[in-house]
Amino acid sequence: MKKQNKVTGNCGEDQAAAYLSGLGYEILARNYRVRFGEIDIVAMDGDTVVFVEVKARHTLFYGRPAQAVNYHKQQKILQVARYFLRQRHLEGCLCRFDVIEIYFADGGGRLRHIRGAFEA
Repeated sequence: MKKQNKVTGNCGEDQAAAYLSGLGYEILARNYRVRFGEIDIVAMDGDTVVFVEVKARHTLFYGRPAQAVNYHKQQKILQVARYFLRQRHLEGCLCRFDVIEIYFADGGGRLRHIRGAFEA
């Protein structure tokens, strides 16, 4: 089951990155990982740094994919985002936290982009 989840996640992240690139976003990092967490995609949308959490599912049995980005997960993302901004000397930049959820059903993927899904 874990291997299938990893494949689903990777496929979802690939689809999300392609979608964002198609909108004109500049992808700065994918799977940005530090010892205390990870952010799936970091991108520039104009002059805004966008931290994107991607959630992909094959079934809605456990709810919509975005529902998995709970308070605890948001706090982890915020912590990693602060580190990313410090590391790249971008502390004064505008930031946004988005969630992209992808629901794979019947061989296709439906994508939903939630801009400003949560705030710092």
